Amino acid sequence: MRNGMHTDTERCVRAVRSKDARFDGWFFTAVLTTRIYCRPSCPVVPPKPENMTFLPSAAACQQAGFRACKRCRPDTSPGSPEWNLRADLVARAMRLIADGVVDREGVPGLAARLGYSTRQTERQLLAELGAGPLALARAQRAQTARVLIETTPLPMADVAFAAGFASIRAFNDTVREVYALTPSELRTRAGKAAGHSRPAVRADTAGGSGGGARGGANALGTSGTPGTPGAPDTSGTPNWSGALGGSSTQGAPGTLGMSGTPGTPQTPETPGAPGAPGAPGTPGTLTLRLPFRAPLHPDNLFGHLVATAVPGVEEWRDGAYRRTLRLPYGHGIVALAPRPDHIACRLTLSDLRDLTVAISRCRRMLDLDADPVAVDDQLRTDPVLAPLVDKAPGRRVPRTVDEEEFALRAVLGQQVSTAAARTHAGRLVLAHGDPVDDPEGGLTHLFPTAASLAGLDPESLAMPRTRRTTFTTLVSRLADGGIHLGPDSDWAETRARLLALPGFGPWTVDAIAMRALGDPDAFLPTDLGVRRAAGGLGLPTTPAALTARAARWRPWRAYAVQYLWATDSHPINVLPA
Repeated sequence: MRNGMHTDTERCVRAVRSKDARFDGWFFTAVLTTRIYCRPSCPVVPPKPENMTFLPSAAACQQAGFRACKRCRPDTSPGSPEWNLRADLVARAMRLIADGVVDREGVPGLAARLGYSTRQTERQLLAELGAGPLALARAQRAQTARVLIETTPLPMADVAFAAGFASIRAFNDTVREVYALTPSELRTRAGKAAGHSRPAVRADTAGGSGGGARGGANALGTSGTPGTPGAPDTSGTPNWSGALGGSSTQGAPGTLGMSGTPGTPQTPETPGAPGAPGAPGTPGTLTLRLPFRAPLHPDNLFGHLVATAVPGVEEWRDGAYRRTLRLPYGHGIVALAPRPDHIACRLTLSDLRDLTVAISRCRRMLDLDADPVAVDDQLRTDPVLAPLVDKAPGRRVPRTVDEEEFALRAVLGQQVSTAAARTHAGRLVLAHGDPVDDPEGGLTHLFPTAASLAGLDPESLAMPRTRRTTFTTLVSRLADGGIHLGPDSDWAETRARLLALPGFGPWTVDAIAMRALGDPDAFLPTDLGVRRAAGGLGLPTTPAALTARAARWRPWRAYAVQYLWATDSHPINVLPA
C-alpha cells in the first residue's frame, strides 16, 4: 500500500522520471517554477528535483495555487485504490464526497453521516489530503464542468448548475482558477482540437475529488499506449468523442455516432418539449469513456453481473451491460461495454445534476479504481494461486450501484440457484419497482427501495417462512435506519449489525461486505463454489482451515475469491456474446 507516498520524495522523483502511469492518482507533482501540477506520467521533460514538490491530491494542488497541466490533464487520473482498501474516516469521507454528499448536504451533512464533528472531519481530511471537504468537492465540480464544457454544446449557465455550482460567478471563478482559462476559452480550445485526429476523451470520477480520491469528479482523460489506461496523450490535442446527446452508431454504447464533421460535439438528446438543452431537470444522454488501471479481465466482471441480472432492471444487449439507476435527483439508464483500454459508458439521465454520482457509482460497481498490479503481486506469492493469476490477471470484484438493493437480493438468493434468485427478484420488481421508459432496450423498472417494501405482505413471497422473516426484518431495519448500507458504512459495525439479524450467517454477511460495502478482504469460506475450487487445487475445504490458509492472501481475499470462482464453468465466469 502506498499510503502517504507523496512524503517519500526520492520515490516520487523516481516515479516521475520513469513516467510510470501506475502511479497516476497516488500523488501529484507540483512544479515550483511554472506553478503547474502534473500526473507522474506526464510526457514532458521532468523538472529538476529541487523544482518539484509532491502533494497527495489535485485539490491540494489547486488550493496551493497550482494550475492543472494542459498536456497530461492530471486531474483526470484514475482514483486511488486506497479509498477502497480502507474503512477509516478519511476513506469513508472520500467515498461520500464522490457520491456528491457535500454538494447536496454541505460539510455538516458529511460530518453527520460519518458520526464526527465538522471540525474533526475537516482536520483529518486536511492532514491527509492537504485539502478540506469543500476544496475536494470544489475540485470535483470543476472536473464535471470541464466534461460538459468541452464535450457538449450546453449553455454555460446549464453547465454550471449541472456541475453542482451554486452560482454562475462561482462557476466562472473556479474554472478560471483551476484551468487558467475561462469556460468559453476551454470550449473554444476543445473546438479547435476537434478537427485533429487524436485519441478520444475519457471521463473519470477520481482526480478532482482530490486526485488520489476514489471517486472524485467526472473528468476528461487522455489516452496513451493501448493497454495503459490513464497514460498521457503525448500529442496534447485530444479529439473529443464524449458528447451530450446524439445517437450511437449501430446502437453501440461508448461510440459517437453522428452525421456531420467527425469529432464535433453533438446536439443533446432532450426528449419532450424544447427548451434549454440538457438543463437541470431535463433528460440527456452522455457518451464517454471510463479509464482503469491495466490489466482488467472483463469476463468474470461482466459475466457475474449478467448471470445474476434482475429482469427489468438489468440486461445484456448489443455487447453491453445495461441497468437502471436510482439517483439523488432522478433516475438513469447506463450501458457499459468493455474495451481494451477503457469501459465504454452511455448514460441517459432524467436530471443532469446526477452526472457525477452516476459515473462514480458505475466505477464503483466495476471496481475500476482497483490497483490490479498490487493485488495480483500479492496473490502470486501463493504458488497455488499464481497459475490462476498468470492465466487471467486483472480480475475485479463485481460490486453494485446500490448497497441496499444488493443486500435485499443477497437474502433472496439464499440457498437457491442463480435462476431462482433472479425469478424472486424479478417478481419483487414487477410488484413494487418504479416504472421507467427505455426506448433503447428492455429495461422497465427501478429496483424497489426498502421504504417502498416496508408494507410488503410476507405471504406474497414465494419462499420458506424463515427466509420471509429474514427478508422482512432486513427491509424493516433498512427502512427505519437501524442498519445503514452505503459508501460511508463502517465495515466492522455493519457486519455486526447484520449478523444480529435472524437468518443472517457468515456467507450472507461477507457477500454483502464484499460486493456492497466494497471490503477487498471479505472472504467466503463457506461458499460452495469456493470450497469446490479449493478442493480441486489441493487447498483445505473446511471453512476454518481454508480461512487460516487464506491469511497469506490478505488484504485481497475478495480478489482471491474471484480467481477461485474462475476455476468453474459457471456462467458468472463467461463474458456474454
